[in-house]
Amino acid sequence: MSGWTAKRFWTDAKAEPVSGGYTVLLDARAVKTPAKRALVVPTRAMAEAMAAEWQAQGEKIEPATMPVTRSANAALDKVATQMAEVAELIAAYGETDLLCYRAERPADLIALQAEGWDHWLDWAEARHGARLSITQGVVPILQPAHALVALARRVEAYDIWELAALHDLVGLTGSLVLGLAVADGALTAAEAWDVSRIDEAYQIAQWGADEEAEELAALKKQALLHAERFWMLRHSA
Repeated sequence: MSGWTAKRFWTDAKAEPVSGGYTVLLDARAVKTPAKRALVVPTRAMAEAMAAEWQAQGEKIEPATMPVTRSANAALDKVATQMAEVAELIAAYGETDLLCYRAERPADLIALQAEGWDHWLDWAEARHGARLSITQGVVPILQPAHALVALARRVEAYDIWELAALHDLVGLTGSLVLGLAVADGALTAAEAWDVSRIDEAYQIAQWGADEEAEELAALKKQALLHAERFWMLRHSA
């Protein structure tokens, strides 16, 4: 990427309209992706968010502090070059969706899972015509083919920007249903995180928290919230 140098070389970063969308100019120099593609995004809001990340850099560039830019790079360099494969990877989560695998015991955990998860399986059926089956334990089950096809068609309809966000919305929750619900605006990423963490929250309530596990969970939650933000930037003016 022409801008990913070790040290800052520009004074001002700003969003500018270009053919096909919006880009970021570092002074007069247009930013490119790591694969040297033009970094052109679909909305001004996304370009302005990237420009703010570039403007906030100090003398040394820190890519970790530029999540919107990194997601846009991924959409253009990775998703755009293999859209079918990415969509298939995301849709495959429906085969082993977190919401479908329930505890065998204890009874209070079973009740918590039913309370938190049944509604979203009902939502998937009502919204997408996809009724997924439930099982107890971790042994994989075959899901109804028509349900998997319906969910896959929904995923395949998204563009590269949406797929880049959905990849993390689904992967970080372990649930295609929850990822689609966030994308659809049926629940927030923060709510989806809590729903996906019913098992972990139960274990913490029983045995206490592990500091290292909590730190890792916090990073994953932050990434999930960013994925939601990137989705919203795609649909902003």
